[in-house]
Amino acid sequence: MNTQSKALPESFGRQEVTPAVMSSTRPLYWSVRRELWEYRSIVLAPLIVSAIALFAFMISSFLGIWERALRLDPESPKLVEPFNFVALLLMGTMFIVSIFYCLDSLHGERRDRSILFWKSLPVSDAMTVISKAAIPLVVLPLLTFAITAITQSIMLLWGTVVVSIGGHSVASLWDHVPLFHTWVMLLYHLVAVHSLWYAPFYGWSFFISAWARRAPFLWAVLPPLAIGFFERIAFHTSHFASMLSHRFAGGHESAPFPASGMALMHLNVGRFLISPGLWIGLAITAAFLGAAVQLRRYRGPI
Repeated sequence: MNTQSKALPESFGRQEVTPAVMSSTRPLYWSVRRELWEYRSIVLAPLIVSAIALFAFMISSFLGIWERALRLDPESPKLVEPFNFVALLLMGTMFIVSIFYCLDSLHGERRDRSILFWKSLPVSDAMTVISKAAIPLVVLPLLTFAITAITQSIMLLWGTVVVSIGGHSVASLWDHVPLFHTWVMLLYHLVAVHSLWYAPFYGWSFFISAWARRAPFLWAVLPPLAIGFFERIAFHTSHFASMLSHRFAGGHESAPFPASGMALMHLNVGRFLISPGLWIGLAITAAFLGAAVQLRRYRGPI
């Protein structure tokens, strides 16, 4: 009997099952998606604001208020005002949503005791805080830009229909509503100001959310007010209040919105990237987020 015919191949016994290696970005991706599932207002709030702005613009067009500016003066700045106003309105909505999200994200999971479930998953506290910080720093700016661009595009198309029905020049409208220039400045403003420059506000809010047992909004607002009043009464100065107002105003290094075409041509991104205020703010943000990670590690349900 041929024994070799029954022998198993040598390589068969040495086969190894290689476990699937999870990508390092996979937990971050699903953690961010979990935040979007849990906080649907992040998406709903700007969509509702966009719908209201579109409805108001259509009413203005029906009444002839917006179209009258084109008829009287084709170069009137009032033609661009509704487009800039929509962008400013959505950016303001984004900032408010970001602050309230940061204040509730770590506090809410302790309040409803869902932190016990989330901690049972193989996701570290650092990864959880980073995924939450990605919402105001990355997701909301990009979402705001996309919604604003779509809203302004619909407004321009609707305005084109109104202008053509009124017998005016459509080319004149498109020439004096520079959406591409507006979108470039909007994207830069969202990244530079609302993401990077406002990062300390978000970091402070995350820290308060992880630390406070109740009323995180009051704990986020009262300490800065107390510091400002103390400095004013004790030293008759207002350096702390000036620093906060300078930070909230966007700083001198970043371009304001809306900006003129000349501002776009002379936009100095390098000056903003090397400004001390930017890196000091990012360092403060990192410190607040690190403290939030430590607090989440040892804090339990409320």
